[in-house]
Amino acid sequence: MAVVLTKSSWCDVLKVALVSLRRSKIKNGLWCRYFGQPVPKTHPHLLKEGQVTPGITEDEYRRRRIALFRNALQQRKSGAPKDMIFIFPSASKVFMSYDIPYTFRQNTEFLYLCGFLEPDSLLLIFNNPNDGNPYADPKSVLFVPPKNPERELWDGPCSGVEGTLSFTGIDAAYTVDELESFLYEYKKNHSRYTVWYNFNKPVQKKIHDRFLTRFIQESRNCNFEITDKLVQNLRLIKSEDEIELMKNSVDIASESLVKVMEFSQPGINESMLVAKMDYECRTRGAQYLAYPPVVAGGNRANTVHYVNNNQIVNDGELVLMDAGCELHGYTSDLTRTWPVSGTFSKVQEEVYNAVLRCQELCLKMCRKTFSLDDIYTEMLAILGCELKALGLIESSLSGSKLMATARKFCPHHVGHYLGMDVHDTPSVSRRIHLEPGMIVTIEPGIYIPETNMMVPAEFRGIGIRIEDNVLITNSSPVILSSNCPKRVEDIEDIMNSNRR
Repeated sequence: MAVVLTKSSWCDVLKVALVSLRRSKIKNGLWCRYFGQPVPKTHPHLLKEGQVTPGITEDEYRRRRIALFRNALQQRKSGAPKDMIFIFPSASKVFMSYDIPYTFRQNTEFLYLCGFLEPDSLLLIFNNPNDGNPYADPKSVLFVPPKNPERELWDGPCSGVEGTLSFTGIDAAYTVDELESFLYEYKKNHSRYTVWYNFNKPVQKKIHDRFLTRFIQESRNCNFEITDKLVQNLRLIKSEDEIELMKNSVDIASESLVKVMEFSQPGINESMLVAKMDYECRTRGAQYLAYPPVVAGGNRANTVHYVNNNQIVNDGELVLMDAGCELHGYTSDLTRTWPVSGTFSKVQEEVYNAVLRCQELCLKMCRKTFSLDDIYTEMLAILGCELKALGLIESSLSGSKLMATARKFCPHHVGHYLGMDVHDTPSVSRRIHLEPGMIVTIEPGIYIPETNMMVPAEFRGIGIRIEDNVLITNSSPVILSSNCPKRVEDIEDIMNSNRR
């Protein structure tokens, strides 16, 4: 007769198993299943020894924390305390309905500094109060959810304190419940200090309300700083390992977009193109799409962030797809526009080539001597000339009037920084000169809605954008998305390769 285990019985079994596994010093096998994220022993196909997340090592995470601390010391205002404590909460799970979570995505700043992937955690970085040297390397402590056999039965394992220490390279780890006493001891040992924490827009409301509000209120005679710019200035310049991850993410998106082009045909629903992109990215190793993609047929391409993706793309229409993927925390962001029938019309080709010429000139400007704002200004000037050549605006326009008119046909910027987030490092100005290690998007467009009665009828309803991802180097820019064709003849070859 079979024994039926109740929920509490299962929990008891799991508790016994966990205790047994902790006591046995198994370094391989079952114990390796009891982590809240992939580690080298459990996922050797994803991580090498010494890596906390795929492609990024313990040493790199440690260097990031040290760089953060030293940059903060350099920016310290005269008279400000030398002792500093940085507070970085993780993200929390967000639920779409009762007990049904959205896909979890870790808070980017937290992830950048420690690589820990579990929700409801917190990272502290601070001076060691016992070494007497405020310029020494900082200490780092993670506060993590405790092991909970009953919860793990339903949601899978979490790393706990022991597991966290075994793979993160963090100096110490405690349960989240111990945060209050830790902060109390910190206050007791420091009379004045600077708290670096985004208290005006807390990432983790539960921990903020339970622990951090009181700590901030009781930190009298202390300085308070926001972490955004400090962390984002570090994230702006990618390491060699980050660049490799970015290249892989862009390669996946580029290959997948080609497959979507091949798959498309007149009468297809935009949602099917979304599904195809998602499928192709995931089968190549991406975790998910980096953002809700824009798949806009015909006149819908003139809505810059059209994401309904629920209409039919008719014969003779162009489809604009703006999509990318996320690979181990690093994103891609591409846009291509193509004729769903397989062949550009004469007018479509004229507008398309105008955008392409503009984009190629902008790509050449992706060098240390220019900023994104510089390239944007040049984009407007080039588009203005192209629009005149197409007969879409008055040929007599020049200077600021020409650029203002061009802006009506392309209302968005030429590009943005790209990295762990799609619109990466938003606190960093686009006025600064580009530097080696930055990755940016270049994405001019021409948008002519059906309602624009100022242009010839044959141009109305055409919306075109072309977007590439670009690595800035000491010499020429590297177009990471060069594997995704964008010339008219190449696109038409792809579209018609399976129709011959």
